Amino acid sequence: MKQQLIILLIVGLGLFGNPAHAQVLADSSKLLKPNEGVLDEVVVTGTLKEVKRVESPVPVEVYTAAFLKKNPAFHIFEGLLHINGVRPQNNCNICNTGEIRINGLPGPYTMVLIDGMPIMSSLSTVYGLSGIPASMVDRIEIVKGPASTLYGSEAIGGLINVITKKTGTAPHLSADMMATTWGEVNTDLGFTTKVGSKATVLTGLNYFNYSNPIDNNKDGFTDLTLQQRVSIFQKWSIQQKNNRALNLAARYFYEDRWGGQMNWNKGFRGTDEVYGESIFTNRVELMGNYQLPTTEKISLAFSLNHHHQNSMYGNTLYMGKQQVGFAQMVWDKTIGKHDFLLGSALRYTYYNDNTPATGSIDPSKFGTQPQRIVLPGIFAQNEITFNEKHKLLLGLRYDYNTAHGNIFTPRVAYKYTINNHQFLRLNMGTGFRVVNIFTEDHAALSGARKVVLAEQLKPEQSFNVNLNYIHKLYGKGSTATTLDFSAFYTYFNNRIVGDFETDPNQIIYANLNGHAISKGVSANADIALNNGIKLNIGATYMDVALHEKGQKEQQILTERFSGTWSLSYRIPSIHLDIDYTGNVYSPMRMPLLGPLDPRQPYSPWYSLQNVQFTFHYWRGIEIYGGVKNLLNFLPTRFSPFLIARANDPFDKGVQFQPNGQVRATADNPYALSFDPTYMFAPNQGIRGFLGIRYTIK
Repeated sequence: MKQQLIILLIVGLGLFGNPAHAQVLADSSKLLKPNEGVLDEVVVTGTLKEVKRVESPVPVEVYTAAFLKKNPAFHIFEGLLHINGVRPQNNCNICNTGEIRINGLPGPYTMVLIDGMPIMSSLSTVYGLSGIPASMVDRIEIVKGPASTLYGSEAIGGLINVITKKTGTAPHLSADMMATTWGEVNTDLGFTTKVGSKATVLTGLNYFNYSNPIDNNKDGFTDLTLQQRVSIFQKWSIQQKNNRALNLAARYFYEDRWGGQMNWNKGFRGTDEVYGESIFTNRVELMGNYQLPTTEKISLAFSLNHHHQNSMYGNTLYMGKQQVGFAQMVWDKTIGKHDFLLGSALRYTYYNDNTPATGSIDPSKFGTQPQRIVLPGIFAQNEITFNEKHKLLLGLRYDYNTAHGNIFTPRVAYKYTINNHQFLRLNMGTGFRVVNIFTEDHAALSGARKVVLAEQLKPEQSFNVNLNYIHKLYGKGSTATTLDFSAFYTYFNNRIVGDFETDPNQIIYANLNGHAISKGVSANADIALNNGIKLNIGATYMDVALHEKGQKEQQILTERFSGTWSLSYRIPSIHLDIDYTGNVYSPMRMPLLGPLDPRQPYSPWYSLQNVQFTFHYWRGIEIYGGVKNLLNFLPTRFSPFLIARANDPFDKGVQFQPNGQVRATADNPYALSFDPTYMFAPNQGIRGFLGIRYTIK
């Protein structure tokens, strides 16, 4: 199937078109302007060029800054909680690190970008989303399913593109300060300035602090990780001749977070007296794009990031350093009915840590054999507009990985415009993921386990089909409804699976001796009534399973059903907006430590709901407040405990059998060792929040 798809793409990319009908594509900044309609937003993620969402052959979901404000969050990670089919998953009860799952696939299958730049990386995805200032975010674009043809191997399950505000349209000044009854305090500040006659600078500052240890579930450990975080973002737009683009941006991120036993302090860091997980993160990012001064539309995009990690899990030190450089040249050319996109890319990844994986003998020093991976690639895309109803997109990418050799990723997308109100899209493509098992990723996910590679891991491959149908309905007055239905199917070869059960102190990674399938359906509805009520509601049903030796097993920590909603109502007479948001999840299979583990093997049905009231009487000023987790849901109500053997975090009283299994004793009747990975929902119960926003446009 893959070979036939490649042949079809090569034919489509090279033989369609008539050079005699060549015409230069006009500057998209002049032709495309954002519209308030649900399907009229300008998107870039699906095709690497600006196009109205309704015209894109690739389904792209758009969530604006206004949507994120309906349930204000301290960082992007939490802000994605109410997006259908997307679930932020906390993986550790102590350090609260997490991942973003799309349609049930684990975090490593999701690529995260800022302004189209893959600045996130395997080491930093766990922490990178938490430091993006909300004042800088214009919108978030999400593509579900493989996007490897344009974005490379990591985009095997989908991608999240955080689009920052343009310097020309951003407010002159914006400030947002919020606090909760738990003692969390967040400040976002953004402002634009002119430098000379040709440069405009957008600056964003974020500071977050939480330093109030709370142990409501009485297990002796902090319910929420304490954090101090600083992020500084700056974006320069420099005016060029003929309105060509030149944008430069930089971000610095620092975070100090810790969780652990309630009497822990930094004096216990690295000792086996009191258990704590202390993580210091330093991160620098540079990125930019430049449209070359040529008659053709050729642009250069680049990014560079440096990530340094110093983590202490109890008395186990982890230090990691990762540097990623990325450059991409793209030529955008229209010839008749064919819109070509040709490009070349180069990605360089440097990684070093204090483990034997990089030749480290001394656990307090970096290794002598750091990993260096060079990944050059070329790609081509041809978007063919046959007529007003039919549009076909063909894409093909070739990469050469210095560790795994040749990589081909083809892609086909077809859009059928039934009429002005109905659209049908069919997407097919392959995904490819070069697996990099970094110690920090899994130490962060587990906090108490060692990583074991049972074999030389092979790259994962996937084939995906996605069918999408959109129907716009208009009623009397200003009533409007947009219905969005999707069905998806992804088949994986060489799926990497972590074994949590063979040895309670290890995560054993190996290629699945079989295959994995992720399939499901989702539906979204955007409803705007003429009485001022706006409703966004979504639901996803999926089956994500591993198939091995004739057996089918549900993927761990993966729900079959999820639903989200956002209900808004404005009362103009008193200048008040009311937002009610929430989600609901079906049971997930949980990671147990053995047959005697008394915790429930599946999580319960649960729902997180919030209400917010926003008062905007004064021009440019908003005062908002409300309640998060209205139902006061706490995971401890459905399990006798969350952290296994919290009374003995260094396993001093645990006896092990020769095969690595824990021996049941009078002091340890359930045969458990210390483990904080049993987590499916936040430990924070009901809490209030209050904030103020000030904007000068």
